[in-house]
Amino acid sequence: MLKRVLAVLLLAIVPLSFAEDKKVHAPKLIPQNSGTTQLLIAVSPVNSRVVWASGAGGTFVLTTNGGKTWTAGVVPGAEALQFRDVQGVSDKVAYLQSIGNNTTDFRIYKTEDGGATWKMQFQNQLAGAFYDCFAFWTPRRGISHSDSVNGVFPDLRTTNGRTWKSIASNMPPALPGEASFASSGTCVATQGERNAWIVTGGSTAARALVTRDGGDSWNAYDTPIVSSPSAGAFTVAFRNSRRGIVGGGDLDPADPNNARTATSSDGGRTWSLTNAPPVTGAIFGLSYAYKIGDDFEREDEEFGRTVVITADRGGAAWTPDEGETWYPLTGVSGFWATAFATPKAGWLVGRNGAILKIRF
Repeated sequence: MLKRVLAVLLLAIVPLSFAEDKKVHAPKLIPQNSGTTQLLIAVSPVNSRVVWASGAGGTFVLTTNGGKTWTAGVVPGAEALQFRDVQGVSDKVAYLQSIGNNTTDFRIYKTEDGGATWKMQFQNQLAGAFYDCFAFWTPRRGISHSDSVNGVFPDLRTTNGRTWKSIASNMPPALPGEASFASSGTCVATQGERNAWIVTGGSTAARALVTRDGGDSWNAYDTPIVSSPSAGAFTVAFRNSRRGIVGGGDLDPADPNNARTATSSDGGRTWSLTNAPPVTGAIFGLSYAYKIGDDFEREDEEFGRTVVITADRGGAAWTPDEGETWYPLTGVSGFWATAFATPKAGWLVGRNGAILKIRF
């Protein structure tokens, strides 16, 4: 009888202790020197050594040694622009997407020599368009998303890594005023060969626009994230074809308590709010803390449900279980974007050129 009681107690205690150990295992944060004081807005690891980031003043930064040293540069002719998104392909190849004050300031550039030279692949001519973010399935296949113009999303697609063509006729009709937020380059997420999700706000609902065929057709689904002209879904990530997370909130400083995340288990058709994260304002960026290219289908995969979020001056936090429990990243403020190459190699980038490496 005593052995049986001890066995039952062990079965009850060991899993609980293990779960508690996993949840309270805080990540290590390592400040790095970006080589610039410009605001950094987006970050794109290629692997644990090669990482690109981009930001204001036409700035990009690159490391090829995991962040021990970074090299900063400015794209000629883009000095007045903000690079709100970056996609790293290798230590030599990367794409940048810019915003500015004029119609033609929305551009896409590509380098094939590590940033020594850049070629402009796209320059917007459509009045009212505002290209927020882009994402890629492969080094040559990607999509770029804009706010709506007259009820239409003038989105773009490349299938060859050189030219960009409109897929506006493929997109669902936009709600009045519907837009996305160019806060970290993560309003679009791609997964697998042909899946993609775009998240929006600015109107009566914050929606997820979903494609399963590489952008040929799309469906729109409501999320429970608050939406208004200053609010909506800012950032999205999927860890496999079915399971993902969205984050957002309200930029209105008078209403700082709407920062929320929601998860989907059916590819973005339906969403459920998680427990509220310990940040304020709006969640600018989020990322799963797993190896690039991994496809987490099982719930018990280590780090499969670990997510890091950042909300600019509203703080940053992480969750080991997609929002059931949250832990603040104490003292971490002013960061716009986060992304991981592996659980041991993630980065946060933000104001004044700040970069933090984050390791689980």
